[in-house]
Amino acid sequence: MPLPWLDPDAEPAFPPVETALADPDGLLAAGGKLSPDWLVTAYSQGIFPWFEMGQPVLWWSPDPRLVLYPEHVKISRSMRKLIRKQPYLITMDTNFAAVIHSCKSERDSAAGTWITDEMQAAYIQLHELGLAHSIEVWAGSAIVGGLYGVALGKVFFGESMFSRQANASKIALIALALQLQRWQFGLIDCQVSSQHLLSMGAEEISRHNFCVQLRDLSAHDLQPGPWKFDDDFQLASDAI
Repeated sequence: MPLPWLDPDAEPAFPPVETALADPDGLLAAGGKLSPDWLVTAYSQGIFPWFEMGQPVLWWSPDPRLVLYPEHVKISRSMRKLIRKQPYLITMDTNFAAVIHSCKSERDSAAGTWITDEMQAAYIQLHELGLAHSIEVWAGSAIVGGLYGVALGKVFFGESMFSRQANASKIALIALALQLQRWQFGLIDCQVSSQHLLSMGAEEISRHNFCVQLRDLSAHDLQPGPWKFDDDFQLASDAI
C-alpha cells in the first residue's frame, strides 16, 4: 500500500494510527510540515516526526510504544550516590536552543542526525509558544547534559537527550521525572525502545493503550511555561 502523502498547504490531518506500517514499525505518512499546528495535532494523536536530511517529513506511531511513568523512574544505587554529591546544577527552560543544538551535535559526531536545521527551528518555535521544554545540567558555566521535549496536558513527549559528562543525561531525566510527579503528570513518552531507558524504568505498552492514556492525560490544562523546578525541589532529597 502506498504511503499516504499529506498536503502541507491543507489543515493538519493524519491517517488513523492503526494504519501505520509494521515494517518499518510505525511509519504512518509523509509530507505535511513542521509548523506548530501540525506538530500539536500530531502529538495529540500519538504521532511524531522523524526523518533524515534529504527526506520528506515522515510521521510515525510505533507499536509497541516505550513510556516512562514518572513515579516508576528507577534510580540506581550508584546514581543516588552521585546525586548526593550534588556535582551539577539542574535547570529548566534556561537555554532551550543550546540543548537542542547539543543533541544535534552529539548525533552529528556519531552516525548522522535526524535533528535537521528545520527540526531545530520548529521546536524552538514550539518552545517560544510554551509547548516545548528543556532540562539543562550545568557543570560551572557549561551545559554538560540535558534533554528536550514537548508537553501537552499531563504528558511529556521526550525527543532527545545528550551527555558530555558521565550520567549527565540520566540526571536530567531523573530530575524531570521527579518534578513531573509533583505536577501530577501521568506519562513520559519515550517513543521507541532502548536498553538505556528500559534500565531507568521505562516500559513498552501497546499503541492502543498509549493512545487511550494520551487522550485522557492531554485533556488536562497545560503546565504554564517557562518551566522551573519548584522552589523546594531538591534533587538529592526528592530522589531518596
